[in-house]
Amino acid sequence: MHVLATAGHVDHGKSTLVRALTGMEPDRWAEERRRGLTLDLGFGWTRLAPEQPPVAFVDVPGHERFVHNMLAGVGPVPGVLFVVAADQGWQAQSSEHLAVLDALGVRHGLLAVTRSDLAAPHTLRATREEALAHLRRSSLGEVPSVTVSATAGAGTGALRAALARLVAALPAPDPAADVRLWVDRSFTVRGHGTVVTGTLAGGTLRTGDRLLLTRGEAPVRVRQLQSLNEERREVGGLARVAVNLHGPAAGTARRGDALLTPDRWLLTDTLDVRLRGADAPPDDGPPGRPPEARAHKSAREPSRALPRELVLHTGSAAVPARVRPLGGDTARLRLARALPLRIGDRAVLRDPGRYRDPVGVTVLDVRPPPLRRRGAAAARARELTGLTGVPDGADELRRRLLVHRAELVAMGAAPPAPPVAGEWLADPGHWRRLRARLVEAVEQHATAHPLDPGLPTGAARHALDLPDRALVDALARAPGPRLENRDGRLYGTVGRPALPDRLRTAVDAVRRELAAAPYRAPDAGRLRALGLDRSALAAAEAAGALLKVADGIVLLPGADEAAAALLARLPQPFTASQARQALGTTRRVTVPLLEHLDRTGRTVRLDPALRRCPGSAD
Repeated sequence: MHVLATAGHVDHGKSTLVRALTGMEPDRWAEERRRGLTLDLGFGWTRLAPEQPPVAFVDVPGHERFVHNMLAGVGPVPGVLFVVAADQGWQAQSSEHLAVLDALGVRHGLLAVTRSDLAAPHTLRATREEALAHLRRSSLGEVPSVTVSATAGAGTGALRAALARLVAALPAPDPAADVRLWVDRSFTVRGHGTVVTGTLAGGTLRTGDRLLLTRGEAPVRVRQLQSLNEERREVGGLARVAVNLHGPAAGTARRGDALLTPDRWLLTDTLDVRLRGADAPPDDGPPGRPPEARAHKSAREPSRALPRELVLHTGSAAVPARVRPLGGDTARLRLARALPLRIGDRAVLRDPGRYRDPVGVTVLDVRPPPLRRRGAAAARARELTGLTGVPDGADELRRRLLVHRAELVAMGAAPPAPPVAGEWLADPGHWRRLRARLVEAVEQHATAHPLDPGLPTGAARHALDLPDRALVDALARAPGPRLENRDGRLYGTVGRPALPDRLRTAVDAVRRELAAAPYRAPDAGRLRALGLDRSALAAAEAAGALLKVADGIVLLPGADEAAAALLARLPQPFTASQARQALGTTRRVTVPLLEHLDRTGRTVRLDPALRRCPGSAD
């Protein structure tokens, strides 16, 4: 399917043209038909030729009081049928609608000069040339044109042919894209519940899908799908769709909400943007555009002329926004409610209380840094100068240094490399610098704490200000000077504590006593007499001089393995008393030693009284 929006001044024949093309009545409300003008969005569709896919039209209101409705209709649509009446020519709302299209950067369009039977030939030519000149100075650039009289039936064949060429040139949507369906209508159908409609710009909707509603706290399920009044199990963009929703949040849906693929979008109420339009500095327009096709206003006011309170229009949403100019053509917007936006999205800022041209917005950053320090806004403006609004995963990573993969994808940027740890992505240069800082921190800790040279990984995370401990572990494994991660501590060139002479003498005394009686661990009084407190014993264990079995119980390194080998020769299973006799020690040592052997898998506890050694025969 292809979807186009209409645009043009009130009462220039937009709805009449849609009615003539589709045979459908786009004006849905009796009030619209009574007054003869469109108040809200209307819809119709047709096939321009039997072998071609259908074309749907979003018919928008032309009256100045309903520009907000017009914006809701054109926001998600890639192409426009611009209508100018031959007998009235270019009018005020023609300019306002064109300003909206220009602000949104719409690039594909067709001019239809209607009521050709009501104007003399020279008037018809003048109206056409004037309209084309206006369009030429907008984002639409050069567009084809047709003259038509919907009531007399003149020119409809040429219009259909021109529309066929227009839709053939529209960019192909990605059927695998993440779904973001902006809701333009929401209503209740008896026996079915809530139904929402919108223009599916990309991605694919299927019955049974679970989606998130921007205002809802719980997911909703797609119960039924319709497209062009036909039941469908699957609809891919670009398409007009009606979605029957099921779930507690479904009843909250209304215009301006969006249905989203779960876990693929960021809801943001703060964003940095580039401005383009009557209140922003001039730019060169889309890449490759000639100078004469630049923005339709040549005289610009500086960005500081923008009111601080405006309304942001994106998709079908209209949200109050506080504008903070940053410098040049950039600004920070704070929205009254969070919206699902991505880098590169186009939107419109408008003051509904004043008749001024809208300002185009290109989203540059949906997760901008806070501006807390003096001069931060100017520095941020300089940083934003080089951003194009085209999502670039490598560039985003260079600026953010560390980012979760899902968050980068939700911003609209493709990950430039595999994660370094879990789902964390890291800028390569920043990762190398972090590795160097980690090595330095480990060595500094070893120098400052010779009795405990291992830097705890938690302390390393704090020193490097990392969001996840897994990043510390990954950095320890990264290429560079060797780091050993042992028992939650990092060791560099100093892998063991350097015991001072006094402590070495005391430890050597314990080692001599244990060499004579391996399982007769010195008691607390003996340790105190030697000056071996808890920290000294921990240093001795870290140095590999002693083995800590439990608090206050130390043996020689390897004594646990020797004990397991000795116990394996006992009849299996065995009791703690049998183990004590075999080891030639006391219950004070036997019980904690057996528990240590249980923890290390050298023995298996069968019940409160019995143990066995793995692999031994009964």
